[in-house]
Amino acid sequence: MSIFSSLRLNAKFNIILASIFIAILVSNAIDDYLRQQSLILRDAIDYSRTMARQIIETRTYLSDVLKGEARTNPALIPQVAATQVALRISKDSKFTIRQVSLRYRNPHNSPDPYEAEELKAFAKGPAREKHQIVRVNGQKVLRYMLPMIAEESCLECHGNYDSAPSYIQLRFPRGHFSYNYHVGEVIGAVSVSIPMAELYRTIGRNLLSDILFSGGLVFLIIILLGSLIRRTIISPVLRLSDSINQVTLTGSFNQRLQAATKDEIGQLITAFNAMMEEMEQRTLQRQESEERYRNMIEMAQSAIVTFLGDGKIVIANRAAERLFGLPTSDLLGISFYDFLIQGNQLRQEIDQRAAMDTAWSGEVVPYVFKDIRGHRTSVELALSATLSAGHRMFTVIIRETGDA
Repeated sequence: MSIFSSLRLNAKFNIILASIFIAILVSNAIDDYLRQQSLILRDAIDYSRTMARQIIETRTYLSDVLKGEARTNPALIPQVAATQVALRISKDSKFTIRQVSLRYRNPHNSPDPYEAEELKAFAKGPAREKHQIVRVNGQKVLRYMLPMIAEESCLECHGNYDSAPSYIQLRFPRGHFSYNYHVGEVIGAVSVSIPMAELYRTIGRNLLSDILFSGGLVFLIIILLGSLIRRTIISPVLRLSDSINQVTLTGSFNQRLQAATKDEIGQLITAFNAMMEEMEQRTLQRQESEERYRNMIEMAQSAIVTFLGDGKIVIANRAAERLFGLPTSDLLGISFYDFLIQGNQLRQEIDQRAAMDTAWSGEVVPYVFKDIRGHRTSVELALSATLSAGHRMFTVIIRETGDA
């Protein structure tokens, strides 16, 4: 946070914009992925349901329309024909569609453990379609099963052994578990298996195109919005900040900014210009006043110095140079109290008076003055106090009365 707080406003704004863009892109990608996953999974289930119904309808249709054709052509046996249709649909694809039954006649139709459990659940009822994503050999697979219900036409081959066609009796003897079904009983199911990896690849392709489109759109919106904010808010604030820094460094109050708007930013710039105008006028007035004051004290015959509360001299006239024995450049910054024999006493008196009054003029008091060479002189001090720019300043007129 300390690093971020030390950055310039422009850099902070760019970081915030980049963070917003990344957050929107990530949230949009997650939302799009979940929607794509739900949509593709629903499409896969719909596809599985359609294929399964086609197999069942094929089997039912053959059972209804075929009479004795299967005696001479076993490929027309409804169950056999439906199995072959399922194999053809599954050929050259990643999907697997097949018929399964707990009481199968074709070993190819024997159920795997998952299908066996679902067939048992179908038998207990109610028999409804079932879909679930399971792991097979470490891979996720969509499993879909649609139960097949025994109808009257199915019982011709799967009912009583004695009523079954002779070609069925020859292939499946009495006592085989594929006999003795009843109308309405679950005779088996159509099972569809779809590897989820195939679906995920489709999701990945769709997601990439969606991210490129939506990401480009969001990026364009953020760039345009950022440009607008930068032009209307960031840039004016930065110009204002640079102007204030320039004033701080140079002490010049001639800085002016153009207010392009009338909103809060424009009002702030207008207030800044008004403040600079007032400060410039005050500075000119102060400089004029100081110049008049300097001219006045330079003409004075007595030594005059102005110092702060700690005694540091800030102004001295030529007469003070002669009295102190130092040029003005050396006098500035040294303590006036150090040149008085009883300087601490004067400091205490000034502190007491300053604590009570904001501005005052004191009476003339005698002191012993010692110049830089150590020569002592009796003097009279006329002291006054004023406030300037929030600082208390003291001006003293020093009149020599003789050697001490």
